[in-house]
Amino acid sequence: MNLKIHQVDSFTQDLFKGNPAAVLLLDAWLEDELMQNIAKENNLSETAFVVRLEPDEYMIRWFSPLCEIDFCGHATLAAAHVLFEQHPELSTIGFSTLQVGELSVQRGEQGLITMDFPSYPPVLDFETPAALLDGLSIAPTEVRRNQQAYFAIYSQQAQVEQLEVDLSLLKSLAPYDVVVTAPGIEYDFVSRYFWPANGGDEDPVTGSIHTGLAPYWSKRLAKTTLLAYQASSRGGVLHCQVQDERVCIAGYAKTYLEGQLLL
Repeated sequence: MNLKIHQVDSFTQDLFKGNPAAVLLLDAWLEDELMQNIAKENNLSETAFVVRLEPDEYMIRWFSPLCEIDFCGHATLAAAHVLFEQHPELSTIGFSTLQVGELSVQRGEQGLITMDFPSYPPVLDFETPAALLDGLSIAPTEVRRNQQAYFAIYSQQAQVEQLEVDLSLLKSLAPYDVVVTAPGIEYDFVSRYFWPANGGDEDPVTGSIHTGLAPYWSKRLAKTTLLAYQASSRGGVLHCQVQDERVCIAGYAKTYLEGQLLL
């Protein structure tokens, strides 16, 4: 069995920036174990598996090298980028998911792709674990949490950039990951994302966590349109629009590789 594979850099217009994701367009679902093995072999943050349901409707599932993921923004962007390239007649794509419902994706001008996601703002009603505070080299001014991650809030961009983490301690926070964030200088806000329990050490750019970051900073900054930067070594830019219980996250993507898996 030969399967075509694409590798796409998401949330960037330049190769070797943003977050790389693999995309496999399937005629039918593979066994879960095989999809997990493919994701492990790819050794990228995520591999997206996509099956077509209707001309403009697809089902998508995401796998990290360790496990299936409930929700992944950058691999959704990568999958949409591949589908729009293959089907230039489409301007909108719908993705069905197992955990986050129906997702709508639109192609805009000059290749900007906008994804309409549920909003998951972080809250305060929990006890901050000692492992989180001990795992961060700089103490945050505030800690929040949503269903995905702990949010460590800082007052300055430099603190986010200079932060060091103890990954063994952050791993003990499973199933939650950790995002650190602060107001930006050139951007409305910046962040970094650590997920040793669910996929890797530091994620280059994380679309899903911006469904929590954008509502938080929208309220803090009294703005509904925000430009965000994930300050990893690769870096990535995310255009965010907060709309009641939805968050639109837009970005660019660039195809790096097309090939075949020989299974």
